[in-house]
Amino acid sequence: MTHRRFDRTARLLGDDGVARLASATVTVFGVGGVGASAAEALVRSGVGRVILVDYDRICVTNVNRQLHAMKGTLGKPKAAVMAERLRLVNPDAVIEARAEFYTAGTSARLLVPEPDVVIEAIDHMAAKLHLIATCLRDRLRCVSAMGAAARLDPTAVRIADLSETRVDPFARDLRRNLRRKHGIDCTRPVGVWAVFSDEPPIAPRALAYDDGGFRCVCPGGDNGVNDCEHRNRIEGSVAFVPSVFGAAAASLAVKLLCGLPLPRPLVDADAPRPRRPTRLTPAPAS
Repeated sequence: MTHRRFDRTARLLGDDGVARLASATVTVFGVGGVGASAAEALVRSGVGRVILVDYDRICVTNVNRQLHAMKGTLGKPKAAVMAERLRLVNPDAVIEARAEFYTAGTSARLLVPEPDVVIEAIDHMAAKLHLIATCLRDRLRCVSAMGAAARLDPTAVRIADLSETRVDPFARDLRRNLRRKHGIDCTRPVGVWAVFSDEPPIAPRALAYDDGGFRCVCPGGDNGVNDCEHRNRIEGSVAFVPSVFGAAAASLAVKLLCGLPLPRPLVDADAPRPRRPTRLTPAPAS
């Protein structure tokens, strides 16, 4: 019988739908602004087992957009803090935290138990490529997040097959590298759902305390894996775009698990997004 905490979900999906979600396993790779929001939406929807994979620790710069970042959690492992939060949402759910970095060497272990859906929200290109290629090879259903940073418009978030992503330069590089490094042709549908934005990315601004260059203040410091000190540039990001990415990814996972209709292919995917007027046009004089 459906628990009352999922009453409103059941009125959309029915008792059978809630039961399907309760018996499902979703693994979320990357528990940042996108992944944390996706994980919370999954647990609040009733998914019975959620595995969180993220090697990183919470940084003060995460506070503006990541659910686990707040007073008292800085410096703590993202996956562990988020898991504790999710257990409070649904004490009956199985929430597992794995403080590991996804690589070719850790892939097999991190994909056990085999998830019913993978949500891929990694921002490290090589790891992202390998995970997507692995999901395709092993026929795992995968929802992948493209670039959520450098945007301000949550209404520009789209869902489509990876081959249909547009505007986003990160998605373009991802498709090209999937072909070059893994032999995956992204000029036609590949079977990976992508959450992306068709808002052109906004270049980051220099700040007063940069003092001639960005300095990393994150607790991981020079971790040799994906530390911010060695990035070409640090993009800006806000709470209301990555969270929408995460919600969109969770919605895809729920639909896949419940056998619900999926988004239709984009119409005229190469067409440019219409520019919005910057000011109101006065009506002609009568």
